[in-house]
Amino acid sequence: MASESGKLWGGRFVGAVDPIMEKFNASIAYDRHLWEVDVQGSKAYSRGLEKAGLLTKAEMDQILHGLDKVAEEWAQGTFKLNSNDEDIHTANERRLKELIGETAGKLHTGRSRNDQVVTDLRLWMRQTCSTLSGLLWELIRTMVDRAEAERDVLFPGYTHLQRAQPIRWSHWILSHAVALTRDSERLLEVRKRINVLPLGSGAIAGNPLGVDRELLRAELNFGAITLNSMDATSERDFVAEFLFWASLCMTHLSRMAEDLILYCSKEFSFVQLSDAYSTGSSLMPQKKNPDSLELIRSKAGRVFGREDKEAVFEVSDTMSAVLQVATGVISTLQIHQENMGQALSPDMLATDLAYYLVRKGMPFRQAHEASGKAVFMAETKGVALNQLSLQELQTISPLFSGDVSCVWDYGHSVEQYGALGGTARSSVDWQIRQVRALLQAQQA
Repeated sequence: MASESGKLWGGRFVGAVDPIMEKFNASIAYDRHLWEVDVQGSKAYSRGLEKAGLLTKAEMDQILHGLDKVAEEWAQGTFKLNSNDEDIHTANERRLKELIGETAGKLHTGRSRNDQVVTDLRLWMRQTCSTLSGLLWELIRTMVDRAEAERDVLFPGYTHLQRAQPIRWSHWILSHAVALTRDSERLLEVRKRINVLPLGSGAIAGNPLGVDRELLRAELNFGAITLNSMDATSERDFVAEFLFWASLCMTHLSRMAEDLILYCSKEFSFVQLSDAYSTGSSLMPQKKNPDSLELIRSKAGRVFGREDKEAVFEVSDTMSAVLQVATGVISTLQIHQENMGQALSPDMLATDLAYYLVRKGMPFRQAHEASGKAVFMAETKGVALNQLSLQELQTISPLFSGDVSCVWDYGHSVEQYGALGGTARSSVDWQIRQVRALLQAQQA
């Protein structure tokens, strides 16, 4: 139990801690997030102590009742911290003693803050992963629903911010949804590795008092027990994995946000954000700013640069907000199909022109060169690629014939990409089915 100084470790020390060091060492400002799981872990440990004969049934019941009161105060917002509460564990044990007296001192028997801290963190992160998984699934479902409803809309695909090839709008949506399915899968894997019980490891050497760790595992519903007590209290691989997951997921969301920022600009006018996810300018009345998307991108940087326990709480809050805002943006987005169609241009079919020659038997490298010559000819003449006459095309290759006119159809262009993963209608439908199946499997 705490010494006269109020510290769980204070018995060995004489004199006061420097106030600056006190503030520097304190974690209560952020690990108060753990109050509920700290109570949960302490309840399980008290049952383990009772089974080991270290608590009587009456003492265990007294501790459990006291912990319920502690939890009630936190839930109602009436829990009062004091200056000696350097962390959530100190605060809860101090309050438990105030409520039930010296029996509270038995709760820490054989337990170290080392295994208590990491147990609390794993419990909290396990629940957080489940919550974030649900939000991520909702975003992916929203994207797939939109892709299915608007799969016949065509618009330009870009590389290097240059118009590249005609694609389906739904193909663009699915390109981001598929990336997020990998994030969803990774998050479930991280949760599995988080879901391992360290409680009963003591400081580093283990528990010498016969506490049944299998009972603790069952009480706290962990999937497994840590193998080595020293590793159990020192490793934070699961924290690093979670923060990496968040960084990668935010990278994917930031990419999508940047595309949409461009697409909703006047220069593109492909989409329009809902007013619910936009803001205005304090100076320019005409402005409608995509702040929801810009904030997603800016918060990505904050996630990238965070580390350790404090970061877990902030990153979790950020990811929760970002996923919900992204879902709202996608579900309320209005597309301008006419503008998308008007942005398609014949020069984007230069690759199709090369494929035309390939189908006539020309090797691709030669076909690519021939198509490039056609592009150059059109630019030199100041006309669109599809306005070159058959006679002009035949000066480049005699393989051009009257059926070359089929090349200049954007619908025909996207439909040729029928291989699985492509932008043809049949492939987009396959992608939609695959993503839905992945979501269903992850939730099984």
